[in-house]
Amino acid sequence: MSKVVKKGSRVTVTYTGKFEDGTVFESNVGRTPLEFNVGKGKVIKGFEKGVLGMTFGQTKTVTMKPADAYGQKDPELIVTVPAGYFPQAIDPEVGREVDFTIPAGDMIQGVITAIDSEDITVDGNHPLAGKTLIFEIKLIGLK
Repeated sequence: MSKVVKKGSRVTVTYTGKFEDGTVFESNVGRTPLEFNVGKGKVIKGFEKGVLGMTFGQTKTVTMKPADAYGQKDPELIVTVPAGYFPQAIDPEVGREVDFTIPAGDMIQGVITAIDSEDITVDGNHPLAGKTLIFEIKLIGLK
């Protein structure tokens, strides 16, 4: 009988992550494989659940709802700050990652999602939050 992945197994995998429309957002195929201990919480919950029961050499497609991936978007992590609060060293542009402290002492971290004449909106959610993710996983190592 083949050895199967269970909690506590050390696995090595290659994967390709896609959105529901088929767009690839990440892949390690042809690059360094991902190695982790199942059940230690070092990868997203859906990925850990997905490898359970796999056997060496098996390829599996796993669909993860946001709860098993990066969670739902948290509206409290989306903040709008006056443009004047941005450090002069930061050239604000949509899509840019930022990390700075505003005068009130609050830390602002995230990606700029909107800019108007007076304000800049920064989304501190993980870029994949709120999204259903589809991973094709190949088990290439099992200890």
